[in-house]
Amino acid sequence: MSDVQSRRWTDAEDEERIKVLLREASEEGARKALKRIGLEDEKAVHDMRELRSLIESWRLVKKTTTQTVVRAITFAILGLITAGIYFKTGVKP
Repeated sequence: MSDVQSRRWTDAEDEERIKVLLREASEEGARKALKRIGLEDEKAVHDMRELRSLIESWRLVKKTTTQTVVRAITFAILGLITAGIYFKTGVKP
């Protein structure tokens, strides 16, 4: 029975060692990945905020541009319809 209990202890200890090794390896991998893309320094937080702000601005520009184009097309179509009705009815100045 003591061999079984000591083996369980060793298994738990081994599991903890594996968890520590995995945690350290993942942190080191994350550091290397951030360094590879140039985000390893203290300015990285500012850079990420700036990138998020730029992306949000880009999305707003796309949305506004789309709305403007749709409005312009709608205005042009309504203008053509109005002009067509004007000429079709034969209204003379």
